[in-house]
Amino acid sequence: MFIVDTDCHNYWCSATVLEPYMEGVFKDMFIRGEKTGPRGAFPHGHRAWFHPEGFSRHDVNPIEEDDNYRIMREKHLDKYAIDVAILTGDEPIEASTLANPYYANALCKAYNDYMIDYWLPKDERFFGSLVVAPQDPKLAAEEIRRLGAHPRIAQVLVSHGAQRPYGDPFYHPIFEACADMGLPFAMHLGGQGGVNSNAIAAGPSTFFWETHAILPQSAMTHLASLIAQGVFEKWPDLKVVIIECGVAWVPSVLWRMDSNYRALRKETPWLKRLPSEYFRSNIRMSTQPLEQPANMQHLWATLEAMDGENTLLFASDYPHWDYDDVTKLHIPPAWREKVLGLNALDVYTRIPRPAAMAAE
Repeated sequence: MFIVDTDCHNYWCSATVLEPYMEGVFKDMFIRGEKTGPRGAFPHGHRAWFHPEGFSRHDVNPIEEDDNYRIMREKHLDKYAIDVAILTGDEPIEASTLANPYYANALCKAYNDYMIDYWLPKDERFFGSLVVAPQDPKLAAEEIRRLGAHPRIAQVLVSHGAQRPYGDPFYHPIFEACADMGLPFAMHLGGQGGVNSNAIAAGPSTFFWETHAILPQSAMTHLASLIAQGVFEKWPDLKVVIIECGVAWVPSVLWRMDSNYRALRKETPWLKRLPSEYFRSNIRMSTQPLEQPANMQHLWATLEAMDGENTLLFASDYPHWDYDDVTKLHIPPAWREKVLGLNALDVYTRIPRPAAMAAE
């Protein structure tokens, strides 16, 4: 079975690995400036809550920088026969929390150069994500065009913490650049704090587990905004991937959107189809963390309502605390071949198709 992990985090021991990739005033700010974490931390506006155990699995303890890849290879890639791992970084998406968009863009550029130089050559199974700072969409678009033609760049990545919903025309230069370079646009859970809108609609929550359970609120907003603002009418071939935001909420949101659109479609005359139809053609959801009801049939009925067989992409979230390996993917058995790998090939067109499929 061909397996594509669409959310594999490439960690570093210290953000100082970016120093060789920065220059001028931004390098000076990176080395000498104030930071919110310990020595070697990545600059970002910090969230209000704290994970009580840290974000990484307890059996992933790198000492040297090269340990990060060695442990990933042993405990994840080789162990579960992963064919392709799309690298999603980790701290760099927090650049979206910074008030200074020029510094945020410089940090993203440094990370992208580091990722291409350091990580991609280590393993032919790796494909990279270009991290961009959405605070200034024009700078983000420049970065997409600077590196977007690299044959092993699979997507453009932002955090789901944002200053405004991603369908807003403010962000359209990013989608235009994605379309020009033939890259999907992906948003990953995270990026709360700093200049971004509160991820919890009613106000800050208190505990990490409480917060983690309700963070999909932001993803719901972005999904509705992307569809309502007509992003997929302007760029009909654009694929959007929503990563680590849960999935069981999708059918209920689409049901509400279809119903309200039918009644009030005059508000958005540029739309030609039902919201649920745009979802099925243009949006994909990563599996991790998949909801886990006591009766798994309840989950499967929900997934069927969102055409999960064709809209879900496998994700492990390695090496985070709630990591899912391929054996823990609780989906209908008949869906496994599509969800574990084949659906990803339709989204990430730069991933070579398996030899057996290519010969067909």
